[in-house]
Amino acid sequence: MGKFAYYLVTLCESVLGVFGVRTFYDQPRYSVVERLDRGVEVRAYEERLAIETDERGRGDGEAFGRLFRYITGANRRGDRIAMTTPLETGGQRIAMTVPVEQGAGGTMRFFLPRDIAVAGPPEPTEAGVRLVRVQAEKIAALRFSGSITPEARTEQERILTEVLATSGRTTIAPPFLMGYDPPFALPFLRRNEVAARLATP
Repeated sequence: MGKFAYYLVTLCESVLGVFGVRTFYDQPRYSVVERLDRGVEVRAYEERLAIETDERGRGDGEAFGRLFRYITGANRRGDRIAMTTPLETGGQRIAMTVPVEQGAGGTMRFFLPRDIAVAGPPEPTEAGVRLVRVQAEKIAALRFSGSITPEARTEQERILTEVLATSGRTTIAPPFLMGYDPPFALPFLRRNEVAARLATP
């Protein structure tokens, strides 16, 4: 598919994204294995592949920019990776998935679709961007809507941490954020999650 069609589809997805429509995006597979207080879910995620980069802190636009450049062609095959269902670009069909994972000043990740993980994704060409295989794991997640302000994120992390402590769960890293919508989505329709990786018993 040519550049015009690629950008037209991306524009349509962006318009739909304003209203919280995310049905086009592939998501990492998981199953909910337990529900805790206050809406916290314990999920078992399958192994998955991601591209990641280091970030200097919350809201690091340069980190997002490096990952965005990867999906728009900064890779060894020059593939443009669609933000929706797979498109034919550069001889390879690739789609981006949600959520975007953002740590607390550590790393930012885009997860890649399962078919690309099997077929083999293009190698990044920009320094600081790397492909990582994330092993199967259990994650506790708390969903919330609204704008992702530092205050909102801190409050949701506090709730998640309290629920996990009360239920006797041990985490292996600080909480992180998973974002499912573009920044311009209507706040009350957004799907945001704070999450924490759980220790294996």
